[in-house]
Amino acid sequence: MAPMAYARFPFLSLLLLCCIGGLLAILCTPAARTRRIKWISAVFSGISLLISAGLFIAYDQSAGGLQFVEKVPWVPSLGIHWYNAADGFNLPMLLLTGIVFFTGVLSMWELETRVKEFFALVFLLVAGVFGLFMSLDLFFIFVWYDVSLFPMYLLIAVWGSTRKEYGAMKLTLYLLAGSALILPAILYLVVQAGLETFDITALMQPGTFTPYQEKFAFLLLYLGFGILAGVWPFHTWSPVGHVAAPTGVSMIHAGVLMKIGAFGVLRVGMFLCPAGWQHWAPLMALLATIGIVYGALVGLRQTDLKYVIGYSSVSHMGIVGLGLATVTVDGLNGAVFQMFAHGVMTALFFSAVGYIYDRTHTKAIPELGGLSRTMPVAAGFFIVAALTGIGVPCLASFWAELMVFIAAFRVYPLYGSLAVGALAVSALFILRVVQQTCYGPPNQRLAHLPDIPPLLGVPRVILVSVIVFFGLFPALMVNMIQTATVAFFNGLP
Repeated sequence: MAPMAYARFPFLSLLLLCCIGGLLAILCTPAARTRRIKWISAVFSGISLLISAGLFIAYDQSAGGLQFVEKVPWVPSLGIHWYNAADGFNLPMLLLTGIVFFTGVLSMWELETRVKEFFALVFLLVAGVFGLFMSLDLFFIFVWYDVSLFPMYLLIAVWGSTRKEYGAMKLTLYLLAGSALILPAILYLVVQAGLETFDITALMQPGTFTPYQEKFAFLLLYLGFGILAGVWPFHTWSPVGHVAAPTGVSMIHAGVLMKIGAFGVLRVGMFLCPAGWQHWAPLMALLATIGIVYGALVGLRQTDLKYVIGYSSVSHMGIVGLGLATVTVDGLNGAVFQMFAHGVMTALFFSAVGYIYDRTHTKAIPELGGLSRTMPVAAGFFIVAALTGIGVPCLASFWAELMVFIAAFRVYPLYGSLAVGALAVSALFILRVVQQTCYGPPNQRLAHLPDIPPLLGVPRVILVSVIVFFGLFPALMVNMIQTATVAFFNGLP
């Protein structure tokens, strides 16, 4: 691990306080003042976006290592610390969370049902996401993991649609099963190390664990975090959850919550158990490739717009898993970039589909048609998301997928070929969906519907701008990730 630069000001804790402060402000506001609650949510989520973007810009790439470090003893007798830091791995995730959080709040501006409770739960969920991404203490990583999961049940069961109780319960049971694997793995590593600390930077020193211990612990961590990352065959909660969740929750669910799983495999599993990572990498590659192919083929059969996006997400998260499994610098760079690009892309996808559903009251592809004539702006956002999903050059996902596939062809030629072939199929079915929903004869029943007004267009414009910006200037993201990737591989035994 590279040298640490301690923070002169606790910006990372301030990011968490934005969520906690917003939550308290919402709870102190009368439920009848819905407009005030929405403005409070927009202001606090906007501040969190500005802080996360500021941290991304202020990070000194030439120095690298851990920066903005905050380390304060919490329970010294157990070796638990309030330990937050930023590096090239988690800064893209913090920026992603800030973007999806702010745009998700704005996308739910028209919500009228139990507004206070909805935004309070969203702020609690995002606090857990921010906390997990910035923490370097295993105890707090587990705590923030659970904090980020529990609000999802209520957010889907109360405000969702399409078998919402079933979707909420299935999601909760699957993710709690993952939590039940993560906790014993963490305790096993802490006890076996014998260092009386939960500090990741202390536990990842070479020689702390035997190869057998690393192989055993990594498998538990990979399966535990992998459930949340949508790893096949533990992915089945994800499309159901996507379909049942309301728009803003779908954006956070697909945009950042699934990234917690992949990031947990990276930050905890790969950092503490590199020998286990290298041992299980072929299995990771196999499951990732099956997920890519499976998501593409099942997506072909879907007639519900949200199911199409849900299975597309399973397929694209498989690309993240394949990149991690290559055990190469390019693969790891591409995997982290894919987490960011996929998060923004799916947020735009669900934001666009959510607006269309709110107006048409249908997600059935055969019932939609000619949206480019009746709702051209909404259709335009949907098309940009679709083009990003199929990896069109000059959009963010293209560069991430390119790096992963280059690494995959070098390490796993067969899996790389299957993955590229599956994504070609995925591109065909996504373009088919675009053709059936946005073009062709307009559905006269929908001809009178209004297009996206300027206020509701703001979050979609932000997401499109991020996709295009990092598609045109990918080096800004790759160089950031590279600072952590190179240092990580240099520290491997």
